[in-house]
Amino acid sequence: MIKIAIPTKDNVVDNHFGHCEAYSIFTIDQNDKIIERELFPAPEGCGCKTDIASVLKAKGISVMLAGNMGQGALNILQNENIKVVRGCSGNVKEIVLSYLAGSITDSGIGCTEHEPHH
Repeated sequence: MIKIAIPTKDNVVDNHFGHCEAYSIFTIDQNDKIIERELFPAPEGCGCKTDIASVLKAKGISVMLAGNMGQGALNILQNENIKVVRGCSGNVKEIVLSYLAGSITDSGIGCTEHEPHH
């Protein structure tokens, strides 16, 4: 079983990880089927300056499907052994299904908007 988190706003991938409204958390069984979905409110403030990575890890998250994020957030998530896949967009459930089907890979492109102070 794996758990996948997605920064979410209005049921779509929020392109700005650090300021999303919530995280959609999907629990996936051994047959790659979604067995549960939870909406977890995001903490106040920028994502890489909060303890969200350790909170997500404690919730069992091992994969983050995101639109975009800065290097600071990427480092913090990776330090918690959370695999990050950037470049996702659209409906969160469809993104999970595409990831499980093997049709989504990391874009390798990060946000540089906040780099000077992260």
